[in-house]
Amino acid sequence: MKLSIIIPCFNQTSDLIQCLKSISNQTFNSYEIIVVDGASKDNVDFFLQPVPRNMKFVSEPDLGIFDAMNKGVSLAQGEWLYFMGVDDYFYDIDVLKSLAPLFETKSIKLIIGRIVYRFRDQDSIFIKKNKGLIKPIWSKKIWISNTLPHQGIFYQRSVFDSKRYDVRYEILGDYAFNLNLWKEKTPILIVENIIAYCGTSGISKKFSFSLYNEELLLKTRATSIFYIPLFSILMVVKYFFKKIF
Repeated sequence: MKLSIIIPCFNQTSDLIQCLKSISNQTFNSYEIIVVDGASKDNVDFFLQPVPRNMKFVSEPDLGIFDAMNKGVSLAQGEWLYFMGVDDYFYDIDVLKSLAPLFETKSIKLIIGRIVYRFRDQDSIFIKKNKGLIKPIWSKKIWISNTLPHQGIFYQRSVFDSKRYDVRYEILGDYAFNLNLWKEKTPILIVENIIAYCGTSGISKKFSFSLYNEELLLKTRATSIFYIPLFSILMVVKYFFKKIF
């Protein structure tokens, strides 16, 4: 099994069905799907019966999205892992096929591509810029903002041998995880491929104060309490700037 596609969800049945259709249309087929549901009440188990042969479906209470993603990691049998939101879908039918040769590369731990936001009228100009296209950046800029949307990242399974997402974070667990990988100088490969269309209804796109409070917390934990004043100023500026625009 080359790839495990992990999908956390909660009360999002209609989106999940569309997401699964996007995966089933892929011309590459060496994958499994792991749906980790947080005990939804909208009959998600009904819509997924019978479960396809290459799908694992778990429905039970969890501690949030990153707890669900950790459960998916524990169940995964693929050599590479990919995390998909229920309101995301692959850019075209050949996304995985075009990346398949790279899945044979042992020295690379992350394969990172681009994404495109399916933005709405009410979304921030920061989401709408460049027509929603987001190019990953693996540099010190990651200290300023999350430059690596998780929908554009494929992780070699070994990355999770000694790590998991920190469930103390409700919004930015993926940011904290990727920031630590950058600090460790993890070998990566950035490609120009567009991986996925991504929805913008998630909590991380609301630019709430709790989001920036988490950002302050994770950056402090990744460095030192002596950087709190600097990170606090950056947090406040970003919060009000994005609220205005």
